[in-house]
Amino acid sequence: MTGSNMADALANAICERCQSRFDPSERIVNSNGELYHEQCFVCAQCFRQFPDGLFYEFEGRKYCEHDFQMLFAPCCGECGEFIIGRVIKAMNNNWHPECFRCEICNVALADLGFVKNAGRHLCRPCHNREKAKGLGKYICQKCHLIIDEQPLMFKSDAYHPDHFNCTHCGKELTAEARELKGELYCLPCHDKMGIPICGACRRPIEGRVVNALGKQWHVEHFTCRRCKKSYVTHSVYTKSLSLSLSHTHTHTLFGDVCYNCNHVIEGDVVSALNKAWCVNCFSCTTCNTKLTLKNKFVEFDMKPVCKKCYEKFPLELKKRLKKLTELASRKTRNKKTHLNTS
Repeated sequence: MTGSNMADALANAICERCQSRFDPSERIVNSNGELYHEQCFVCAQCFRQFPDGLFYEFEGRKYCEHDFQMLFAPCCGECGEFIIGRVIKAMNNNWHPECFRCEICNVALADLGFVKNAGRHLCRPCHNREKAKGLGKYICQKCHLIIDEQPLMFKSDAYHPDHFNCTHCGKELTAEARELKGELYCLPCHDKMGIPICGACRRPIEGRVVNALGKQWHVEHFTCRRCKKSYVTHSVYTKSLSLSLSHTHTHTLFGDVCYNCNHVIEGDVVSALNKAWCVNCFSCTTCNTKLTLKNKFVEFDMKPVCKKCYEKFPLELKKRLKKLTELASRKTRNKKTHLNTS
């Protein structure tokens, strides 16, 4: 369309609201092909211009967001807020999709469907459990339906007899069945799924795994062969893969263990603060500067702190540390005096 044709078209156009023609010099609002005077492009309810140009259209009329919500938008039965967009209509009410949830397990029901149970909206598994509870029956953990016949029990869970089978091969299961992510498997299928095998009992590890000595272990089976204590919370030290020893017994057999890295110290040992350290591990706990016994350092939280870092501590903290040091020295002197007296 040429400029003259456009001018002719505008000269003949009229405002959708007031039905008046446009002045050639005024601004015109074009909304989806409908033309308005700038002052006529307003909410059909409050007659104010639309904030940021945002409006909602209903039955051919335009509304600002506030008036549209007040006039037409339903309120959510859960949160009470206006619903803009998808509305779930259920239980004689309106809901945001994310607010319409099972009243027992809180799972979202918008795409799952629901069952009405005693005035409540429940997911089907919860409905079945409530119904079974009322009938004094069990729910199958496989299909989540009521078991009318005698149930088959496994780890306190009930199953239909024909549903107690391996998810992978379909074989009927026995008491040696294994459960993984809510599915049941026979022992051979379970072992083929990359489940780690305990180095002690040779059984699958379904929970927490300890990786050590080139093998994997149940937490309760990863123990010292001498004292039978668990060393899950400690590092393991060994001279051969066939010998598993706790921190205490490794120290006895092979030497000092570094307080910082928990490894057996193979070279020179730094003895300080009643502990043993690797030469490279004995450093300021604040700035990580390497220390030697010739350096001046202070004990803080059972670890060494260099003099420079100590000077940066708050005054009250330094006073408290000084008192603790003096108290410890007094106790040591008293203990020595007692021993000499004895």
